[in-house]
Amino acid sequence: MKLSLVIPVYNEDESLDKLHEEICAVVTANNYDVEILFIDDGSKDDSWQVITRLTEKDSRIRGLKFRRNFGKAAALDAGFQEATGDVIITMDADLQDDPNEIPRFLEQLDAGNDVVSGWKKVRHDPWHKVGPSRVFNWMVSTLTGVTLHDHNCGMKCYRGEIFNEVRLYGELHRFVPVLAAAHGWKVGEIVINHRARQFGHSKYGVRRFLKGFLDLTTVAFITGYGQRPQHLLGGIGLLFFALGFVGLFGLSGWWVIDRLIGVEEPIELHKRAVFYYSIVSLLLGTQFVTVGLLAEIIRSAMAPQTKSYFVSQKVGSRDETN
Repeated sequence: MKLSLVIPVYNEDESLDKLHEEICAVVTANNYDVEILFIDDGSKDDSWQVITRLTEKDSRIRGLKFRRNFGKAAALDAGFQEATGDVIITMDADLQDDPNEIPRFLEQLDAGNDVVSGWKKVRHDPWHKVGPSRVFNWMVSTLTGVTLHDHNCGMKCYRGEIFNEVRLYGELHRFVPVLAAAHGWKVGEIVINHRARQFGHSKYGVRRFLKGFLDLTTVAFITGYGQRPQHLLGGIGLLFFALGFVGLFGLSGWWVIDRLIGVEEPIELHKRAVFYYSIVSLLLGTQFVTVGLLAEIIRSAMAPQTKSYFVSQKVGSRDETN
């Protein structure tokens, strides 16, 4: 079994030598066949120079350098496409992820899991990072049904073939277990040792959580309704349409009764706010249903290029069935 370590790097020149030493110690102690992929995501310090130097003294290391900072998801995706291992482990380059946890991740794969996510149960991060992260993890678990304590953890382990089906873009790197689960892969979790940052500072701020929430809505839609978008959009549209219809039907009936019975002050529909709310509701309903139909047409057109099922095993040969 070959192991690929995919490590995104952004301004971590001070930590790379020590991280390499720690990885080598674990690899040597367990006699792993390993490749180490450092992906420099547009660092502005000497990270690339350090990676280049490390490749000269360790043939197991490969480095990729981006022209500019494209984001962690892009760095991970580039690493996944370059990786040749049967198993892929991702970890951060800031020394907060402990390479000594690698054997425990592999044990979980041997136990039958396809994806193993780390859980930083005891975190060495400031409260303003830990608090929002816990709220975010609860939201992801609730909306997607993939219950993990730490979706944001950078240290994860995957079977290599998963990335024949799952591709990353935007900020979806934290949702790989969710996307893998949607394809039928088994997801597990282990508590890992989380260490305090020794060099530099965190690259993430408030914007990370705002982007994460928006990406969560994308993932929830893809995993829940990616194959049947009209079920969601059309359902919302029918709800708006029903509200508008009930509103206009009630107002119309009231107007007819008023004209038949007669009152001192006739009812004027155009002077009542609910009349306009009902019309807007009908228009929104029509738009949602229309968008749902367009999404179904796009989905149908893409069907030859995308799969709606994923086969885990086959029995018999093609020749025998002809």
